This record gives sequence, C-alpha cells and structure tokens, in this order.
Amino acid sequence: MSIFGNIMSAIFHHPAAAQAAPAPPASGAAPGQTAAPSTSGASPPAPSASASASAAPTQSKVAPPSSIDVAAVLTSLAAKNKEKLDWRKSIVDLMKLLNLDSSLSARKQLAQELHYSGDMNDSASMNVWLHKQVMTKLAENGGRVPEDLKHS
Repeated sequence: MSIFGNIMSAIFHHPAAAQAAPAPPASGAAPGQTAAPSTSGASPPAPSASASASAAPTQSKVAPPSSIDVAAVLTSLAAKNKEKLDWRKSIVDLMKLLNLDSSLSARKQLAQELHYSGDMNDSASMNVWLHKQVMTKLAENGGRVPEDLKHS
C-alpha cells in the first residue's frame, strides 16, 4: 500500500473515526423519511434508478469517509500519546502519531506519490508542502478537514 494510503487507512479506520462518524441508516433513508414520494410520480424510471443506486449504499455502509472528522480522530490520538506531537503543522509528527515511518526516505516516497515537483533535498520546504497536500488529499477523499489545516 502507498504511504498516503496508509495515512488514510490509519485515520479512516481508526476506532475514533467510528465514534466521530454517524451511523449510516440501514434502509438508506433517515428514520423520519418515507420512500413513497419518490415512487408515487415516476414508477417506471424509479426501478432503474434504484437498481443503479443499490450499489452505492453497499459501498457507503463501510464507514463513509465523508463522515470522518479528521481533526477529531487526530486530536483523540494525540491526547492518548505520550509525546507532544504537533500534527497540525508537522508531517513528521502526523506520521509518528499514526505509527507510520516518518523517516526522510519515507517522506520522499510520499512526496513522489503526491507529485512533489520541488527540491527533495530541501526537506523543510518539502515537509511543509507534504503536510498541506496530505490534508488536502484527505479532504478530497472524503475526510472533513478544517480549512486552516489545508492552507496552513
């Protein structure tokens, strides 16, 4: 698995993510909603729409990433960690918090995965870019990330 894939997996599949995520409705509708209005006016198109939509709920039943509050998961992990890790600003600390390899070689590999075009020997600049990119990519992949973390 890619390093970014490991980051996503560590956040989206962490037990704190399940607590921060609302459970998806079993029937695909909220408890107060009824399915009658959608089928009453358009009976012929509804079966094909529901047939194509039936695949989507199956995928979303596995902890929908859009309901994962990335900051809440990471804050929860940081609170339980012995080290004081500044995951909000440091890619190294973020990776340490997730128990991932945070070595320079691992960060260079992550930079390649995320298509970093700068000088990989300038680790300070690369690290700042990596942190922003990881937060942005987490948001693009369905995580809820505060705006200040995507642009800090």
